[in-house]
Amino acid sequence: MSDRTARPGPFARIEGLPIIVVFALILALFMYTAPEVFLAPQIYTTLLSTAPPLILLAVGLTFVIGAGEIDLSFPAVIAFSGFVFAVLFKEYQLGWLAVLGGLASGVLVGVVNGLLIARIGIPSFIATLGTQFFWSGMATVLSGGKSYALRGAEESSVWKLIVGNFGDPNSIAWQDQISVQAVWTALIVVFLWFVLNRHRFGEHVLFLGDSNDVARVVGINVEREKIRLYTLMGTLAAIAAMMLTLENKNYFGNQGQGYLLTAIAAVLIGGTSIFGGRATIVGTVFGCFIIWMIEAGLVASGLTGAWVRTVQGLIFLIAIVFYLFVEEPGRRAAFARRLRGRGETGPRGAAGGALPRRS
Repeated sequence: MSDRTARPGPFARIEGLPIIVVFALILALFMYTAPEVFLAPQIYTTLLSTAPPLILLAVGLTFVIGAGEIDLSFPAVIAFSGFVFAVLFKEYQLGWLAVLGGLASGVLVGVVNGLLIARIGIPSFIATLGTQFFWSGMATVLSGGKSYALRGAEESSVWKLIVGNFGDPNSIAWQDQISVQAVWTALIVVFLWFVLNRHRFGEHVLFLGDSNDVARVVGINVEREKIRLYTLMGTLAAIAAMMLTLENKNYFGNQGQGYLLTAIAAVLIGGTSIFGGRATIVGTVFGCFIIWMIEAGLVASGLTGAWVRTVQGLIFLIAIVFYLFVEEPGRRAAFARRLRGRGETGPRGAAGGALPRRS
């Protein structure tokens, strides 16, 4: 491969720029097809109050997939941590201690996942699939299958400081509907961006994604870092669970089930490699925006529900292909070589002549 082919393209200099371009194009399309919705500020304040749980889950999953692992248990963490928080908040009136309890339950699940994967050696797919069933079952058993309505939660300092609005809660003006949880989510995302790109832990995560053996050779404690990795994922899932429970003012045992494939899709279309070794938080965040916007935009544009999933899948594939071809010049060169090869009359030998056919 020549130097010209190996040199990164101009888009590669800005993290997540290809997926940002895709987001801007889709947004412009929906502004044209549904201007009454996408030119009004209310749709974006709705985004700020509904997208944070998905963003937190997807950002945590970015670390996990970047390390070459997977976590299928975080929907169960949302159910289990949400239950712990709801019971302590509603039944025992513990306020901020309920928040600590919810966080502790997420940390517990993360540590257990890390120990199963790092110390015992169970593959992450199998380990987290098992803990997904276990903790989901625990939430169902402990809650008795019941939901918990958090009536009057909006009067508590917990609600106001975690998911409340900055303005008058009784106002319908868009500027009064900006949610506090959007600010908390932005702060967490920025902090984790620095962790991934500027801290030793982030460097270790990407080393793990390249090769566990190489990581050990350079002195990385692989077991410790994997335990930290899954503890981080469990903590973020617990925060998402409490935000979701408080935003809905209700706890449902199945409230996390819709996030599994959505969060994975956001991470992958954002540009994080499914094979590990490369991760981008900026791309993941815009992947979440795209997923949220597509469903709202297709409905606002008049498409029926039967077409929503079809168009979503198509846009996901286009976004991934676009990202790969912009960010990875080697893939573009290989694709061009394959196209040129198909234009030839037949396979060629090393000296340029046609290879002999077998009798």
